[in-house]
Amino acid sequence: MKQHNGSRALIGLLAAGSLLLAGCTGLDTPPKYAKNVKIDCGGKQDVTGSGSTAQANAMSHFITGYEESCSGKRLTYTPNGSGAGIKDFVAAKTDFGGSDSPLAGDEYTNAKQRCGGNDAWNLPAVFGPIGITFNVKSTDVLTFDAPTLAKIFSGAVTKWNDPAITALNANSSLPDEDIHVIYRSDASGTSDNFQQYLQAASGGAWTKGTGKVFNGGVGTSAEGNEGTSEAVKKTEGAITYNEWSYAMKQHLDVAGIQTAGGVVGIGNDWSGKTISDVTIKGQGNDLVLDLSKVYATTTPGAYPILLASYEIVCSKYPDADVGKAVKAFMQSTVTDGQQGLPPLGYIPLPSDFQTRVAAAVNSIG
Repeated sequence: MKQHNGSRALIGLLAAGSLLLAGCTGLDTPPKYAKNVKIDCGGKQDVTGSGSTAQANAMSHFITGYEESCSGKRLTYTPNGSGAGIKDFVAAKTDFGGSDSPLAGDEYTNAKQRCGGNDAWNLPAVFGPIGITFNVKSTDVLTFDAPTLAKIFSGAVTKWNDPAITALNANSSLPDEDIHVIYRSDASGTSDNFQQYLQAASGGAWTKGTGKVFNGGVGTSAEGNEGTSEAVKKTEGAITYNEWSYAMKQHLDVAGIQTAGGVVGIGNDWSGKTISDVTIKGQGNDLVLDLSKVYATTTPGAYPILLASYEIVCSKYPDADVGKAVKAFMQSTVTDGQQGLPPLGYIPLPSDFQTRVAAAVNSIG
């Protein structure tokens, strides 16, 4: 018989707005900065973007808000992965890119050329926890720590009843079955953030490096968060990493994570504590975030596997009509669009970050 811990009930709790931000403000309570918002609905009629699948469910919400605020405007977003989103933006195939990893190295230079010699900015739009999702017939109650996950996703641990897993799950029944690792086939910010977590928190057990390409060397690939979540749901013995909104949509089991501060699961009072470890390291209006303290958190109740999802824009667009339209979309996204995100599996921008992001958005030319 499969053991249950009521983990799916946490989804209902979240939808009821029970999660709390620091300061005991309800996470699903409209943030103060989202009230009495003015959006400059100018520029071209049709806006295009592509990229991160992790933010795709939030993007549908953002698009609805933008099109309702700016009558007659349309926005099309293609969720094809963070790597593809950056490539599309740099090639001027889209007006903005969505990515869970900020621009790096030559991407900045190429994006500046695409922007007519003007800098490109990484503007955080939403946070998404990455859930370790699994399909084990005997239980939906599992806990992992970073060293054990590193061994699973690099192939050093291959059985569900391996001592490394059973030591963390004394109260769960684990079968003598193979572990089926599912990983992202596309260049993915979700993979990048997950691997950064493994590198930061596993005490040297993860030696595969980081980046948008999964480096574990084992398992079966699937495209996008949608593909990996569907694969886990259909595959007995499977495990993967998913942005949580996809785990919610597929009703997947999500593991608790052991950190130095204790065991924490998505759906507890973790969000404000997690976000408190995030800082801004970018310069000026290029608002790149530092998540390193999140990955290796020692804060009790802080969830350690998190991504920040960015919209990558030109600080000034060669075509003024494009710039006006992107500015309007971003104004809507970082204000009114932040309402209603928690039931979708996301964490909205905290007030101090939002102030910086909104100032940058208003500077888009």
